[in-house]
Amino acid sequence: MILDTLAHADRYRALHPLFARAFGFLRETDLNALAPGKHDVQGEQIFAIVEACEGRTRADAKLECHRRYIDIQLVLEGVDEMGWKPVAACVDRATDYDDARDIRFFNDAPSSWIATPPGAFCLFFPDDAHAPLVGTGMIRKVVVKIAVQPG
Repeated sequence: MILDTLAHADRYRALHPLFARAFGFLRETDLNALAPGKHDVQGEQIFAIVEACEGRTRADAKLECHRRYIDIQLVLEGVDEMGWKPVAACVDRATDYDDARDIRFFNDAPSSWIATPPGAFCLFFPDDAHAPLVGTGMIRKVVVKIAVQPG
């Protein structure tokens, strides 16, 4: 898990061959003009999901993880207090892995919470369970999904 701002995104380009394109999209796109929903960046290799909703409580947030995609979750409005715990430490599965949706949920409590303000992002790898969209008021964010295995 990484917490940082777009000003430092170049530090992470070497971690994955698709990160340069993903961070380029975040820097070059008028993200506030994007409607909620899915937006193509590079087919199924990189796409963005814009979310705009009221924050939920820590108790209502479930840890989730993905196998096929890495998440870059950039907060645009509000503060998203994302929960985090290593997947290897999660023992209470809420669901089986859903291959079609690339997601599994856990009942475990996060081991830490990351208050992510506007302009900051959290980068979650497949071994990072995360519980997003926690906060008060409106949270608007863009989640860029990057294929673990570039095709």
